[in-house]
Amino acid sequence: MKFSDRISCVPASATIAITARAGQMKADGIDVVSFGAGEPDFDTPQFIKDAAKAALDAGDTKYNPRQLKALKQAICEKLARDNGVTASPEQVAVTFGGKHALYDAFQVLVDPGDKVLIPAPYWVSYPEQVKLAGGVPIPMPTSPESGFKITPQQILDMGGDAKIILLNSPSNPTGVTYTRQELADLAEAILKTDLIVFTDEIYENLIYGETQFHSLVAVEPKLADRMMIFNGLAKTFAMTGWRLGWVTGPKEFIGAVSRLMSHETTNPVSFALAGAYEAYTNPKAPEAIEAMRVQFEARGKHLYERLLALPDVSCVMPTGAFYCFPDVHRHYGRSIAGVDVADSMTFAKACLEGANVALVPGNAFGEDRCVRLSFATSLQEIDKGLDRLAKLLA
Repeated sequence: MKFSDRISCVPASATIAITARAGQMKADGIDVVSFGAGEPDFDTPQFIKDAAKAALDAGDTKYNPRQLKALKQAICEKLARDNGVTASPEQVAVTFGGKHALYDAFQVLVDPGDKVLIPAPYWVSYPEQVKLAGGVPIPMPTSPESGFKITPQQILDMGGDAKIILLNSPSNPTGVTYTRQELADLAEAILKTDLIVFTDEIYENLIYGETQFHSLVAVEPKLADRMMIFNGLAKTFAMTGWRLGWVTGPKEFIGAVSRLMSHETTNPVSFALAGAYEAYTNPKAPEAIEAMRVQFEARGKHLYERLLALPDVSCVMPTGAFYCFPDVHRHYGRSIAGVDVADSMTFAKACLEGANVALVPGNAFGEDRCVRLSFATSLQEIDKGLDRLAKLLA
């Protein structure tokens, strides 16, 4: 069987592969500590589940344009309330997760050969989705020394012949977050180009310390006619399995996405829409979000401090999301647990085989000096895993 050139150039998601491998080892009876998962370990809040159950019991098992319209209106109210962004329901498309929203956006905007600027390190699916649309992903390199942040000058230098720039703050995999002034400076540079802007804001509520979240279009409203905001319920409400995301942007863009979806999925699961509506409208929601955020903050600080204590490991402090992205390249050239470590992939292999610790190699994110550890796990598991790594790397 000959597969299409389109799919032949796309590797499987490294994060999903690592999580699956760790899961299989656990199923085989091996005590594995997994830092691979990109999903909260909390349960979906009960009031959200109750709303979905009630919809299911009421027979909401068919297409439901009424509920979809209500959810779009709730998203618009959330944008105004939380982000200072004005949108109408006609400017919102609800999708099967945030990943689906991004995929369709690339499909409707990218022609073969179009360049898309992606700050590196990046989420593993960004460049692959660009390639599936026929585009050319162009990494914008950063470093731990720069706090893993791009500069306005990079936009000016690289934006002249590109079509789209994709920003992700808070970031997966680095956990870094742009300040309001940094976003304003980036916006000033973007306005000097013709770039369309994608902003992935899926981790907006998971911010720590003195950090504040800012939506780029609220910082610079002049970008509204060429900006798409991507978000969803997976991270904020521990709803990864519900597969509900959304995108907002100019009406003509949303119309194109809706036309594509009419041949793909029609609409998300009807009774899940009821749960999503409840998440954005129930007065219990802020308390539920904060309860999870506080625990993530404590875990992130603890993991960061323990990583700094490892020999020859450095790390940028995460100010958002639930990831640490430590630099481990000073261990390259060693033999660890019988593995000749030469890069992030072999480092991760050594950790899995030598310590039963699963983490994600940084080459999947465009930064081979680093590895990603998720702190969407308990403090007890964090300590168990870091105890093992300390012994392995000593």
